[in-house]
Amino acid sequence: MKKRFLFPVLALGGLLTLAACAGGVVGTLNAVASTVGLKVTSDLHYGPDARNVLDLYQPEKAQAGGAPVLLFIHGGSWMNGDKSEYKFVGESFARAGYVTAVMSYRLAPVHRYPAYIQDAALALKFVQGHAAEYGGNPDRLYVMGHSAGGFNAVELVDNARWLNEVGVPVQAVKGVVGVAGPYSYDYRTLPSANAFPLGSDPADVMPSYHVQKDAPPHLLLVAGNDEVVEPANADKMEAALKAAGVPVTKTVLPGLNHYTIVGSLARPLTFLGRTRQDALDFMAANR
Repeated sequence: MKKRFLFPVLALGGLLTLAACAGGVVGTLNAVASTVGLKVTSDLHYGPDARNVLDLYQPEKAQAGGAPVLLFIHGGSWMNGDKSEYKFVGESFARAGYVTAVMSYRLAPVHRYPAYIQDAALALKFVQGHAAEYGGNPDRLYVMGHSAGGFNAVELVDNARWLNEVGVPVQAVKGVVGVAGPYSYDYRTLPSANAFPLGSDPADVMPSYHVQKDAPPHLLLVAGNDEVVEPANADKMEAALKAAGVPVTKTVLPGLNHYTIVGSLARPLTFLGRTRQDALDFMAANR
């Protein structure tokens, strides 16, 4: 590597590592996400709660209409996180030509499952209903989430109940991307039990138990060095999707951990791993 490039790369890598250790990687990345040239509409209300809001990032070429539409759902153990921390995701995918909505949702323990899934359904309904106003195609929707948000994204699309409740046809969703999601685990002795109903059984809530046969294709991205969400979650989810006949690709991204796998969605940090490119390739292949 030439010396003139070495310092910026090390600086970005060091910044990401420091932020990850502090639990603030997503917020730090916003400092390098310029939205110049994009149209950003903030705090659009998709539901009645104060946290039922989303930010919408519109690429310039979307003004001509027909652009694909992506809904991104943040992580945070269902108890933390906010759309404002993921400006870098909105910017990254808008630059790739996607009308990108980044949502907040109600948080546990006050709001347990299925509140945050129902919020995701309402957000997707809003995005579909207003897609054309922002240059998007309402019949070419994608859903992506990281960590707890990956659970939300997969459960939203795989369990027929949620889209049926809001009247969004599953055929309008062309693909779902789960990034380091906890799709199939026993939460009952873990802190995340606070996100689920008291006395509930994992079989009642985990997406791996809810796969509908007409679910859209899935991309499950796994961090090779993830010490937060066990890779077995993706293994079980992949098996459940295959058993239902749903197309699925599971990809393990070497060298990434639970935080850098989402950090590498930021355009300046794609050198860390293929998270962004794999997601773009998957969505482009599933139109």
